[in-house]
Amino acid sequence: MRKKSILRSVIIMGIALFQMSCSVFGIRSEETPKYEILVSEGNKEIRSYSGYIVAKTTVKGDFRDAQGEAFRILAGYIFGGNEKKQKISMTAPVMQEKSPTSENLSMTAPVVQSPTEGGWVMTFMMPSGYKLADLPTPKDKRVEFEEVNPKIYGVIRYSGLGRQSTNEEMANELQAWLKTNGQYEVVAGPSYAGYDPPWTIPFFRRNEMMYELRSRK
Repeated sequence: MRKKSILRSVIIMGIALFQMSCSVFGIRSEETPKYEILVSEGNKEIRSYSGYIVAKTTVKGDFRDAQGEAFRILAGYIFGGNEKKQKISMTAPVMQEKSPTSENLSMTAPVVQSPTEGGWVMTFMMPSGYKLADLPTPKDKRVEFEEVNPKIYGVIRYSGLGRQSTNEEMANELQAWLKTNGQYEVVAGPSYAGYDPPWTIPFFRRNEMMYELRSRK
């Protein structure tokens, strides 16, 4: 009996180490939102996303501090911090954006306001097998749900640590590119999307900045 227990522990540890080694090199197995690429040029794309459900929370503070706190709140929910003590599969990406309760941001300078005026909204996409009524009730009242309708996004993809200064630079580059496309106009954003855990080697990390768009037609 003891030998079986030891063998089981070894197998579980081996699987965990394999998964961690994969994530170190940016190999991902999580479900991601479904989308169709409408326009592509280098590391920039215009995508049409299907609808999905997100769990979200709003946290005040600077980008990095808010990112850590918001992630802990949402991760607590999917790892069993709910009334059913039910674990929910992790998905990607983790989305972070300025709270819509804040004043509007200038489209030529993505982050221009004091972080204390509104806060940062972080979202986790819920696995596609769930409907809103199926999701267990969070124990933490800071966790809310939202049904996201199909949308069009302009996206720029890059590697590295996803620092705020880099994110702003990428958002500006994306915005300049979007202005050259007369078919779509920006209606919201920017949002930051991170696809990897903190231990992923920066070169293999997938980061994206996104602007919500609408057709001019």
